[in-house]
Amino acid sequence: MAQKGVQLDRETFSCSICLDLLKDPVTIPCGHSYCMNCIKSFWDEEDQKKIHSCPQCRQTFIPRPVLLKNTMLAALVEELKKTGLQAAPADPCYAGPEDVSCDVCTGRKLRALKSCLVCLASYCDNHLQPHYDVAPLKKHKLVDPSKKLQENICSRHDEAMKMFCRTDQQCICYLCPVEEHKGHDTVSAAAERTERQRELEVSRQNIQQRIQDRQEDVKLLQQEVEAINRSADKAVEDSEKIFTELIRLMEKRSSDVKQQVRSQQETEVSRVKELQEKLEQEITELKRKDAELEQLSRTEDHNQFLHSYPLLSRLSESTDSSSIDIRPLSYFEDVTAAVSEVRDKLQDVLSEKWTNISLTVTKVDVLLPQAEPKTRAGVLKHSREITLDPNTANTLLLLSEGNRKASLMSEQQSYSSHPDRFTGCLQVLSRESLTECCYWEVEWRGGGVSVAVAYKNISRAGSSTECVFGFNDKSWALYCDNNSYNFWYNNVKTPVSGPRSSRVGVYLDHSAGILSFYSISETITLLHRVQTTFTQPLYAGLRFFGSIFSSGDTAEFCKLK
Repeated sequence: MAQKGVQLDRETFSCSICLDLLKDPVTIPCGHSYCMNCIKSFWDEEDQKKIHSCPQCRQTFIPRPVLLKNTMLAALVEELKKTGLQAAPADPCYAGPEDVSCDVCTGRKLRALKSCLVCLASYCDNHLQPHYDVAPLKKHKLVDPSKKLQENICSRHDEAMKMFCRTDQQCICYLCPVEEHKGHDTVSAAAERTERQRELEVSRQNIQQRIQDRQEDVKLLQQEVEAINRSADKAVEDSEKIFTELIRLMEKRSSDVKQQVRSQQETEVSRVKELQEKLEQEITELKRKDAELEQLSRTEDHNQFLHSYPLLSRLSESTDSSSIDIRPLSYFEDVTAAVSEVRDKLQDVLSEKWTNISLTVTKVDVLLPQAEPKTRAGVLKHSREITLDPNTANTLLLLSEGNRKASLMSEQQSYSSHPDRFTGCLQVLSRESLTECCYWEVEWRGGGVSVAVAYKNISRAGSSTECVFGFNDKSWALYCDNNSYNFWYNNVKTPVSGPRSSRVGVYLDHSAGILSFYSISETITLLHRVQTTFTQPLYAGLRFFGSIFSSGDTAEFCKLK
């Protein structure tokens, strides 16, 4: 008995939120006590409702009660701690703040095991037993614990809503057909559930079939990934082999030229040296002959002179210097010129063929892009609802019509400060990012408007070209006024011809890199088409290029059927 009393003391001084001994205990107006931090945290979550309640008895308080520490409870808890007793472990059957509690339990409520859709109450294991034992209660519908049972009560008649109005598509009670739902097509909720259940099963079958189809598509795409990887690896490997062969061929040709030049160098040097030796020998012989002739010229004996002169005057056959063919000082420069010519031609070939190779690589596209529609009915199949983001709008732009329409105003609008806002340009971007195939139309009035798409990272502060639609590489824009069209991208202007219209259509196929602008009247006319590669998600944009004196100019994203 004493032990049981100790256990009761533990429970008495435990917080029903944290299930531990009370810390800085406070007592709220209904009489229940909690840890100060526990009840504060619980009420902080209820602040937005403006109504604060007791976690145990659900009594509500307006305004939020001021919490004061219960000094007596605090002292008792401290005494309990000094005895060496600790808080009892949490009983898993007690309902926590996030659990559905038993509606029958008094005091500290147990966690509900089931909710009854007939009784519209939730029961713990103990109080649920009659639904298993009592014959009339056995017919009741038991479901998993739910906090939304009161949603099954008619707010007008306070009766269970067991019927369904097909006319208004809502659950009603048995009294509703007599009054506000009089003459409506009504059935029992169970009958409607049966009908909807059949539709649900059909929907599930369709979804399961689509899942199966998509799983097959995923397998096919995985096979494509593997095939792409294999093909790319083989192309790289083969290319490396080919370029290696080319390098080896160039090295061999370089070696051949070197060898030929050195061989010809040796031959020519040998021939020149051979001739040089002959000339040097002839010079020696001529010098010797000259000395003998000089000596003969000095003799005074006329007979001796006349006898010796015929012998000494005969000269050996001379090497004819005119036979020596000395070419201009170019030597092997012609070889260098010839090699340079080969290099230049090879560079030209590589440059020309490299462009073809690069284009061939970029043309590899496993997924075929959709063909661009040619009619308005065709583009309307891809229509996308566009709304404008108030956080991006310049403060002189007023958004209306569910943020689909922008109007140029003469006075600043009361927008809060935001880093995405255009501060210098009269521009605004869409809330939706565009990464698929989509189409929209813009109706404009006034002096003119720019219909654009842009990356999210386009600059926002100031009015430099980095911010203006079409004046940088982050945006594409069609400028429309009453006299002309002009397309702008990266600060390059392209005049566009076409029928004047106050409505412009935009077709975007992000993956295919297609952006087209149309003039919309009774017919659809292509104004300008861009083929590029988009590297980021795009956002639709509007820009007014008037001033506060052009207030009243408007542009609106049209609702398309």
